[in-house]
Amino acid sequence: MEKEILTFNDLPQVVAQLRDEVMGMRAMLTRQQVESSKPVKENRHKPMTVEEAIEYTHIPRGTMYMKLEDGTIPATKPGRRWILYQDELDKWLETTRRNTVPMTADEENDAILASHKRKPDKHDW
Repeated sequence: MEKEILTFNDLPQVVAQLRDEVMGMRAMLTRQQVESSKPVKENRHKPMTVEEAIEYTHIPRGTMYMKLEDGTIPATKPGRRWILYQDELDKWLETTRRNTVPMTADEENDAILASHKRKPDKHDW
């Protein structure tokens, strides 16, 4: 659209150029929508004190220290104080749940195959 005065003969060329620009803008908007719809991953590997972990999990103080000493709860003690990480605490809470989320058929098959450690008998072949 360099020309100021357009004639009827220029119309197909101008329409094609406008169509290309609109398609480019549409593709750019689609990319921006996809990028903005992605959830922002929060950093959950942050250190916590025992008091913060007690507040986060609502586990009584005595039980928390007992489980820390047993090694039941994943934590580290580089000096005199315990350090727990929120993502590890979440994983521990998920694995110790009584009413776990039901597994899919593929997950059940994988679990059964992983638990079967006996070598196959050559006579069964």
